[in-house]
Amino acid sequence: MAAGYAEILRTRYATRLLAGTLVGRLPNATAAIAIVLFIRAEGGTYSLAGALAAVYGVANAVGQPLLGRLVDLHGQPRVQLPAALLSALAMAAFAFTGPDRLALAYVTVGAAGLFTPPLEGGLRALWPSVLGKEEQVHAAYAMDAVAQEVMFTVGPLLVTGCVALWSEQAALLVVNAVGVLGALSVVVSQPSRAWRSAPREAHWLGALRSPGLLALLGAFLFIGMALGSITVAGVSYADGHGGDAVYGWLMAALGLGALAGGSVYGARRWRGVPERRLTVLVALLAVCYVPLTLVPGALAMTALTALAGVFLAPALACAFIIVDRHAPRGTVTEAFSWLVTTFTVGASLGTAATGPVVEWGGTVWGFVVPGVAGAAALVVLLATARVLVPVHESGVVAGSSENDRNGVVEPGFSAGHQA
Repeated sequence: MAAGYAEILRTRYATRLLAGTLVGRLPNATAAIAIVLFIRAEGGTYSLAGALAAVYGVANAVGQPLLGRLVDLHGQPRVQLPAALLSALAMAAFAFTGPDRLALAYVTVGAAGLFTPPLEGGLRALWPSVLGKEEQVHAAYAMDAVAQEVMFTVGPLLVTGCVALWSEQAALLVVNAVGVLGALSVVVSQPSRAWRSAPREAHWLGALRSPGLLALLGAFLFIGMALGSITVAGVSYADGHGGDAVYGWLMAALGLGALAGGSVYGARRWRGVPERRLTVLVALLAVCYVPLTLVPGALAMTALTALAGVFLAPALACAFIIVDRHAPRGTVTEAFSWLVTTFTVGASLGTAATGPVVEWGGTVWGFVVPGVAGAAALVVLLATARVLVPVHESGVVAGSSENDRNGVVEPGFSAGHQA
């Protein structure tokens, strides 16, 4: 595993692109945590914190595919950096105005989410041109998912560390300033400047005309909901078990569990079609959410939270391959952005729903939500199995410059993302 990842990272630009993307995505990855802590520090309720986090998430969900389509049409630098600057400025405005002027708080948080740059989809669109080999790109997807969990492990600690050293307001400002630097590092690189999407058929649905992609997005809506619900339920748990420090460790443990699971998953080459493998991974993910309802002491709860994250990175890595197999030609950034969008919408629904659930039934019921959401994701995959898995799939990933199931060729690894 280490040797395979090291080979990828030795490829020119690979380390820079991966690191820059991760740093650039810190504001998005930590937004829910930072917003919840900031609102609680300002005297707001769980419902208000959840609602603002949900507004950020919904706005982000709207912006990601729109910005992703602009990237496919106009290239990365012209879209990514201006979007990063606008998002950071909007979050800074929110940090300085606070929740007292409620309408302005919703507008600034919404703008911050809307202009979040689609760095995640952009990186996955760059991998084929940077690495070239199909097996290396698939390994990069797994490494990408693992690296994300490093970010999700470090991100909450960075936020709570800024809170401890300065304030919740400072945490919002610092994280977003760092995010702009990460985006800048990516867009000035040669692969980002040179990348162009493959020619695309004009279609108002864009990537969404793929039935397989729609099925995948339906499942990840609920997986995102599970993750979003843990964010709010974790705050409620920490309030009775040690405060912000415990909350930071719970969120870090969730990322650490996913990091461990993703590392093991990426250590081997998997046979069979990824669509069927994803169903198994999501089933295991749903099962691991159930023990959270035990709400034991802080140490045991941290361990259970880590367990809840174990199958997240493998599921994401598998989903990245599926997106590449099902995205219509010329829509790769948009397709990956739709995955981010759907996941974010789900997380926003989870945060919005879990706030009132916690206030009504307490922490235990807050942790019931991720278990229910995980089960729903599994149901979606089972119900759409015939659409998601190609009828003539042989289990061998086919090299192809086209992957449009809607009238072109059988889906396979797409190497034609750059003109």
